[in-house]
Amino acid sequence: QVQLVESGGGLVQAGGSLRLSCAASVGTFSMYAMAWFRQARGKEREFVGAIKWNGGSPTYADSVKGRFAISRDNAKNTVYLQMNSLKPEDTAVYYCARDRREYYSYISQSEGSYDYWGQGTQVTVSS
Repeated sequence: QVQLVESGGGLVQAGGSLRLSCAASVGTFSMYAMAWFRQARGKEREFVGAIKWNGGSPTYADSVKGRFAISRDNAKNTVYLQMNSLKPEDTAVYYCARDRREYYSYISQSEGSYDYWGQGTQVTVSS
């Protein structure tokens, strides 16, 4: 059983930065693309960004492009989400998720492509 544990959320003022981490419990982490999603209160969960299994070609939602950056450290079984220039509309619970396909070459923005999810971490951006 794979466990994903997010950390790093909190309260920040608009324009500030946060870095989220997602640590995986198993050593096969490096075989899978990893994604970040978020869900604001009263809204559906949405794709934020994802990174391929080998760290290549991160993909981002238009709403965060240029402000957020995803990276991974396969030696530490950890994926990161660096969030800069935060806006109040970035307030949400942020989830990391693992792609269900090993060594897959394409990034999916669909929730259905991800089989393991973390419990989420709250990010609140005040105006």
